[in-house]
Amino acid sequence: MTIEPPAPGEPRRPDGPRDPGDAWVVAEDGTRYWGRFGAAGLLAVDPARGVLLQHRVGWSHFGGTWALPGGALHQGESPLRGAVREAQEEAGVPDGAIVPRFTHVFDARIWRYTTVVADVADPFEPVISDPESLELAWVPPAIVDALPLHPGFAAAWPDLRARLDIRPAVLVDAANVVGAVPDGWWRDRQGAATRLRDRIARLAERGIEAPTLGLEGMRWFPLFAMVVEGAARGVEDADGVRVFSADGSGDDEIVRRAQAMVASGLRLTVVTSDRELRRRLDEVGAAVEGTRWLLEQLD
Repeated sequence: MTIEPPAPGEPRRPDGPRDPGDAWVVAEDGTRYWGRFGAAGLLAVDPARGVLLQHRVGWSHFGGTWALPGGALHQGESPLRGAVREAQEEAGVPDGAIVPRFTHVFDARIWRYTTVVADVADPFEPVISDPESLELAWVPPAIVDALPLHPGFAAAWPDLRARLDIRPAVLVDAANVVGAVPDGWWRDRQGAATRLRDRIARLAERGIEAPTLGLEGMRWFPLFAMVVEGAARGVEDADGVRVFSADGSGDDEIVRRAQAMVASGLRLTVVTSDRELRRRLDEVGAAVEGTRWLLEQLD
């Protein structure tokens, strides 16, 4: 493997506080990959308009093809942050406009490309904001294959397309999870539920490895929700976590929420170790994991 700087006319970015990674990684067979620290791209999904694609300018690598807004990762930068940054630089994606759903990785051993698939939470119009694009367009998934695609994106697209209809969610029986750890929760049930919510919020931000959810791909970012009851009622939502307060039975509220989530097409996992509740959830069609499953993810 060798590292080569960009040739004249190839994209360069201003020097910053860390290495921007603007160099070619060259494999022993001569294959070149852009990005000293790997690369990442964003596949934004809008249910009404399709996926956001970039028509690459002619002088770029595989110019004239269609691919994703993306580019080299900076030193120490996560693929998620890098993909969003590149999409903001190249397509004007606004802050807070997208919510990550899953990642897909092409691993060449000496180099990796991470595709971050994200749902559009706040519709926007892309803006060509650097010289690397001929055009940006929302393309219905059914006609993506009809475009001249960048070879790397063309290879990944069948897997990406197959997962666009999968939307995982995790619903947590907060009382059951809190009660599984003897840390004095009984002295302040609302405080204990709030601490659990905050830990789940951090998990929502970093995501869960695909096999843990029984899914393919690299990492998924499920929708997270939790049900609180009794003295724990009143805990508010946090970034990445919806909190439902049960007016009566917590179990009944969990079953009602699970029914609604499954009916909406979500691939739902409920976290509880309550045997009777597990039986009721089996009838709803939700997958069920015990409290240890969640605690291992939180740790």
